[in-house]
Amino acid sequence: MRFHFKSIIHILGMLLIINSVFMLTALPFSIYFQDMQHWAILKAFAITMGAGSLAFFFTRQTERVVKKRDVYIVVTFGWILMALSATLPYLFSGAIHNLTDAFFECISGYTTTGASILKDIEAVAPSILYWRSLTQWIGGMGIIVLTVAILPLIGVGGMQLFVAEAPGISADKLRPRITDTAKRLWVIYIGLTLTETVLLRVFGMTWYDAFNHSLTTMATGGFSTKNASIAHFPNPLIQYTIIIFMFFAGTNFSMMYFGFQGQLKKVWNNDEFRAYFLSIVGLSTVFGLYVGYQLYGDIELGFRDVAFQLVSLITTTGFVSADYTSWAPFLTILCFILLFVGGSAGSTAGGIKTVRHLILAKNGWLDLKRQLHPSAVIPVRLNGKAVSGEITYTVLAFVIIFLITFVIGAMLLAMTGLDLMTAMGASATSLGNVGPGIGSVGPVDNFAWLPPMAKWICSSLMLLGRLELFTVLLLFTPFFWRGN
Repeated sequence: MRFHFKSIIHILGMLLIINSVFMLTALPFSIYFQDMQHWAILKAFAITMGAGSLAFFFTRQTERVVKKRDVYIVVTFGWILMALSATLPYLFSGAIHNLTDAFFECISGYTTTGASILKDIEAVAPSILYWRSLTQWIGGMGIIVLTVAILPLIGVGGMQLFVAEAPGISADKLRPRITDTAKRLWVIYIGLTLTETVLLRVFGMTWYDAFNHSLTTMATGGFSTKNASIAHFPNPLIQYTIIIFMFFAGTNFSMMYFGFQGQLKKVWNNDEFRAYFLSIVGLSTVFGLYVGYQLYGDIELGFRDVAFQLVSLITTTGFVSADYTSWAPFLTILCFILLFVGGSAGSTAGGIKTVRHLILAKNGWLDLKRQLHPSAVIPVRLNGKAVSGEITYTVLAFVIIFLITFVIGAMLLAMTGLDLMTAMGASATSLGNVGPGIGSVGPVDNFAWLPPMAKWICSSLMLLGRLELFTVLLLFTPFFWRGN
């Protein structure tokens, strides 16, 4: 099969141009805060814009054809190029001094993982911290989805790009035209970001902190402007606000669209939303009461800390309000398990996704019935409709490959010198795009101390997890390159 490399380069060039424009938005922050980073930002912008413009210009007259195999290359290398170009503000400003650490921070941003190598976040210039938050916001919905709304202007269809990037089992279109879908997703995304910013400001944050935390909340990314993350803001109103918006960010955006239209019954009848909502409420109530009564002696604080951390882990946001590894061993194990859960499909969350767990659970339960009635045809049903065997097998394959990748990642990290607990925690949190893990990469630690090879392994796991494995892994198969 012939690859359309000129079309691929054309789209990658456009992605770099878009990234450079986002990069330039850090300049007003540098001027306002007088942090002396305007030249670093301008140099990073010029190089990124120049590289993107050259790629775009020299391929402008090529036939704009993008086939399915081309899409996988665009999505994977688009994410890598975005992360590489995003390192420039860090390197030019001196906030990070080497490519390994800068790339780790950037890929963690674009994949909305939230793992960080910065030892003193509050010492970093405000404009660079804003850029750090913005990388998560861009990656949250996906730069590819954003581009889908623009691609028709250059004659390239967007549906294939949207399906390859969009998280979940499939890309659920809210309207027949994919560009309309992308625009509506971004209207919801921007609207919720601005709403949270206003609320956080009203409840006591500065406009700067409120905006940055809103960017990373809606991205389910978890980068903070403070060393202590959300624990720096003990105000209950701030923490409850972030809990609510983390929940929104981990919800299928299609369901939010229907909810905003007043179709609440349709939202509640969605099996995945009910499972997602009830699991959060149930776990937060049971374990919140335990921590509040047994450990804190303060029911409200215990419930708030547990609810915050459980929602943060399930939605893969990664904000920290308390050290969950200090509560009790069984709660540490629970938090480790939650690294594999993930939010809803069609959200900005990472992880395996609630709908996949739901399908596997339903199929497992029905298998018990099939043991008694081997001749009966008992399909798995989701939202009242039968799920095809093909989808069930695909879900099973995804979960198996996810777990195998986690094991391989943990083994590779252990080979770099990490202890078992840390290797498992770093592999799980990187692949699930969560941020904090267990061991020496827990909620009160970061990834700065990891050896360089371990950082590259974690970076690779972040990319695999963000693009849901298959998009990247296909590039390493011989049939991808020689297929018809």
